[in-house]
Amino acid sequence: LGPPASFTHLASIKKFGSSIEYLSCDSITDVFYDVQKQRADYGVVPIENSTEGAVTYTLDMFIQSNLKICSEILLQISHNLIANCSKNKIKKIYSNPQVFGQCRQWLKKNLPQSALIEVSSTTRAAQLAQRAKDAAAIASEMAAKTYNLRILTKSIEDNPNNVTRFLVIGKEETPP
Repeated sequence: LGPPASFTHLASIKKFGSSIEYLSCDSITDVFYDVQKQRADYGVVPIENSTEGAVTYTLDMFIQSNLKICSEILLQISHNLIANCSKNKIKKIYSNPQVFGQCRQWLKKNLPQSALIEVSSTTRAAQLAQRAKDAAAIASEMAAKTYNLRILTKSIEDNPNNVTRFLVIGKEETPP
């Protein structure tokens, strides 16, 4: 799910390493579809976050699909405020809705005047912030490096033990 440098991409690298070919998908539906149509051997989707709870859309997709859960990945999530401008110039912040929920208190305390704009992934947020003079993104350190953005503030998540559980999905059952 998501372009390179998204948290799902980081979870995929943790599980499979960096020597395989990754296929970027724009939505959870696309991940299920590409595995079902055998465009990908496996898919990786978020299922649950320690702060925001279940990713209900992923759960819903299992009702419509005969794909199997092959493995799980637990990833410590650290969110960073990244931008090309200084913090006092930020008028809008891009990120995924789940991420805004995980940084709610920090945003309220530190950037209450900024508009929060929901996008499909943290990587998409970084791409948009890269092009703007008054915008930031909340994303991974890898996204900051990939899109040449400065990390203005590290670890802005409200819960320092912020973990997301991802599932690896496939067509075949896998042994433990």
